Amino acid sequence: MDDQTFRTAMGKFATGVTVVTTQHGEDIHGMTANAFMSVSLNPKLVLISIDENATMLDFINKSGKFAVSILNEDQKDMSAYFAGQNKELKEVNFKWFNDMPTIEGSLASLTCEVYDSVIAGDHTLYIGKVTDIHTTKGDPLAFYEGKYRQISDCAEVK
Repeated sequence: MDDQTFRTAMGKFATGVTVVTTQHGEDIHGMTANAFMSVSLNPKLVLISIDENATMLDFINKSGKFAVSILNEDQKDMSAYFAGQNKELKEVNFKWFNDMPTIEGSLASLTCEVYDSVIAGDHTLYIGKVTDIHTTKGDPLAFYEGKYRQISDCAEVK
């Protein structure tokens, strides 16, 4: 199989959209990621996947912690900005939560300490031990077949 066939197949899996953030010293760094999942309830663990060429890799390795903001349906601009697709947004007003920068207005914010990491192919998988969570109500921003989607775009399953 070629790379495009693999990408097409993986695009058939609908995901939520997150922004992963961290801070090292005075420097804050963030990136959009849809490679996020829960791993364990006891202890509370989540997983993120970071490309070996991403600047975020060095930031997480130095800080030993990260935050995950699960975006709401109105935060496509935040996703695009942290994915490097939109250069117009100049300043992000972070919501500081548990001493970590998170995206204001997100559906959920989780702060994590790196619990473990595994190099897998061209990515590093970080398992984070969740140290705190904040949630709000709303509908998520979704990603499917390479496009942003909203839950309202989908037919209700009964």
